[in-house]
Amino acid sequence: RHKTQGFLSSKALVVRRGEPFRITVSLRGRPFNPRTDSLKIKIMLGRLSLTLPVTSSQNSPLSDWNAYFDPKSNNFRNPSILIRPSASAPVGYYEFQVFVVPQIGLGSPSFSSFVLLCNPWCSEDSVFLPFEDQREEYVLRDYGLVFMGTPMNTVSRPWSYDLFESGVLEACMNLLEVSPQHQRNPNKDYLDRSDPVYIGRVVSAMINSEDDRGVVKGNWSDKFDQGVHPSLWTGSGDILRQWARSAFSPVKYGQCWVFAAVMCTAMRVLGIPCRVITNFNSAHDTNGNLVIEEVYSETGQKLNLSRDSIWNFHVWVECWMTRKDLGSNMDGWQVLDPTPQERSSGVYCCGPAPVKAIRSKRTDVPYDVPFVYAEVNADVHTIIMAQGKVLNVSKDTERVGALICTKAVGLPRLQDITGSYKSVESMAPKQKTHSNLTEIPFVCVKVSPILLCLCSPSSPSSPSSFYYFFKKSHNAGCLHNE
Repeated sequence: RHKTQGFLSSKALVVRRGEPFRITVSLRGRPFNPRTDSLKIKIMLGRLSLTLPVTSSQNSPLSDWNAYFDPKSNNFRNPSILIRPSASAPVGYYEFQVFVVPQIGLGSPSFSSFVLLCNPWCSEDSVFLPFEDQREEYVLRDYGLVFMGTPMNTVSRPWSYDLFESGVLEACMNLLEVSPQHQRNPNKDYLDRSDPVYIGRVVSAMINSEDDRGVVKGNWSDKFDQGVHPSLWTGSGDILRQWARSAFSPVKYGQCWVFAAVMCTAMRVLGIPCRVITNFNSAHDTNGNLVIEEVYSETGQKLNLSRDSIWNFHVWVECWMTRKDLGSNMDGWQVLDPTPQERSSGVYCCGPAPVKAIRSKRTDVPYDVPFVYAEVNADVHTIIMAQGKVLNVSKDTERVGALICTKAVGLPRLQDITGSYKSVESMAPKQKTHSNLTEIPFVCVKVSPILLCLCSPSSPSSPSSFYYFFKKSHNAGCLHNE
């Protein structure tokens, strides 16, 4: 019932919140007498604790912890007890202690432990996902596909999430314990772990190593001799185990698909539904104006007047959760991006940004909706300048976010989810507008691996010359188009 049988390699009992699990108390000496004796269970998470009386009642709200005698058992020498964690209990590594009152003739208190995860099968859990095929895909699926390439030529890369491999669960729990939030205030961190929004932000920051003792070190150069080339990784297990074995030193190296795939592993292990998303022609808006500005000279040389850029593709994750902080209209898939691009509240993390907010351009909604909106829907302004003056401005409203996709549920193929992020009703040719005194039109021809844009003067009196603009078309993932 807990769907945790895959974690057999773990030494601890692994259970999900909102679902009861059974323990058996072995008493020494006389049998337990329900008329004169009582049982209590002390639940401990770090220095936080909660004491539960063991009763015969199963009828308590799922929002509360409960402990009750198994109604199917009458063995008073070894009583069977069901413990049901709250459906909103913090995720973590728990210890518990069973007390018998009075203890005379019944032995000393006994200790044990369990790992508590989120529960997408529980309707009261904030990560509840109503469809079984999606729960199987986004929580329990141990392998998947990451899509790369271009919108017109997508390539699928197999990835092993290694959810149930030895040491992976422990590494994911360590990830929470090593986080700056836990190091600053363990008790507050434990309490905040009841909320998948909080967990998502912590994990998003901890997958990269820019601010903390994170898992993966990014590298977008062509020098990888001090580590592993990002394209050589095929699964999350080796990365997470290496990070844990090295006393939490970052593993070298990763790029966007590695960051996203490792985060997908961590979120699924923690019980939060997660899927890997690829956005083709992904914009990086550095100044928050929701526009990508590309500036060229009249001879086609790119001018370094803007830090904005467009990636061939970029990969992040979506996680399924309710947004009690925002209201039910923002529930569902949330974008989380562990690739270190821009700081969010001073930290290299991104999200959770509701996909519904991105589609409706609700840039006031936390977290990081403007940045993600620009990634999928920014206008591209191509500016031609000469001697400090603007000759031409071309606006492209279709280029960014040309295709957004993920692996289909239960099938080894691509699922197009572009419509979840923005309106795709206009499948007509690209909309381009030009504003300038000379009204220079563009004709673009794809000559792989170069995009050749011929700009012909519109006025007969203009010089009969052509302007050539070249752009590299990188086929390797997550390289800036320059």
